[in-house]
Amino acid sequence: MATTNDLKNGIVLNIDGQLWTVIEFQHVKPGKGGAFVRTKLKNVLSGKVVDRTFNAGLKVETATVDKRDMQYLYKDGTDYVFMDSATFDQLPVSEVTVGDAAHFLLENQNALVATHEGVPLYVELPPSVVIGIMYTEPGLQGDRSTGGTKPATLETGYEIQVPLFLEANTKVKVDTRDGSYLGRVND
Repeated sequence: MATTNDLKNGIVLNIDGQLWTVIEFQHVKPGKGGAFVRTKLKNVLSGKVVDRTFNAGLKVETATVDKRDMQYLYKDGTDYVFMDSATFDQLPVSEVTVGDAAHFLLENQNALVATHEGVPLYVELPPSVVIGIMYTEPGLQGDRSTGGTKPATLETGYEIQVPLFLEANTKVKVDTRDGSYLGRVND
């Protein structure tokens, strides 16, 4: 338990059985009436963002979220199996929990896995990853880097838009937040 005076960015609260991360908070002391804390909270599982106001000094329940650097090993049915780099314990994480991170997840790649009481909450990848293009239409003479884009299928099977001059078996840097092409990587 903590009071609203102890709130800070990144702390996880347990409100009505759901986990919420504090994104922003502001202590407000109006001229009349009691002080309060205005917060912006993000639901850990759904990603929904809400504004919530608490009276100053109110007790709130905090939740311990354990974030560990883990290595992705393989996919087993609908589960993705991760290994703790320190203890070598394996943790199966469901497809739903992994979510869009699966589009950019390669075997032996490191990711941050957040758990609460042993239950995986979400998987967080670095902001960008280097990944290979498995298939794209061949480029034509005269295609320029400033021209249009074409679809390309990545090693994971996910499709992104890349410049016309790129070919299959090329390594590219991709933004894991929105799937946008960031540049070509030379081996």
